[in-house]
Amino acid sequence: MPGFWLMKSEPDECSIDDLARAPGQCVPWVGVRNYQARNFMRDAMAVGDGVLFCHSSCADPGIVGVAEVASRAYPDATQFDPTSPWFDAKATREAPRWLHVDVRLRHKTRLLSLREMRSRPELATMRVLQAGNRLSITPVSEAEWTAVLALLGAAGPRP
Repeated sequence: MPGFWLMKSEPDECSIDDLARAPGQCVPWVGVRNYQARNFMRDAMAVGDGVLFCHSSCADPGIVGVAEVASRAYPDATQFDPTSPWFDAKATREAPRWLHVDVRLRHKTRLLSLREMRSRPELATMRVLQAGNRLSITPVSEAEWTAVLALLGAAGPRP
């Protein structure tokens, strides 16, 4: 059974437009430095899982596109690069600490802002809307996925 995820990215790091311009409309989801988010990628994500692409830490945060997981988790090379903002001196190639998946765009959507999402009772259980949630990757239930797609007018094919 396919899984569903919400993945947050700061637009100045990787925006939905950056994803749309990337070769094959696919990017590695680098820079995740939270163990719970890493474990979601390592243990729970599967190729073909649905992704709600969410802009965060910006003037109008919210969902801006639908994507899919395009690879299994593999070591994030930025952890080994001392010039990278995501360098981790404790990581080794023999025992990498950080993983990532590739994400492929399905389609851009209108902005479904966090404010609008909070006003929708059918989305009240979404983890991204819970007080104190700071994870960049959160699971989404099938009911939440369906409700978001309906709000976006994008109820087309599911993963």
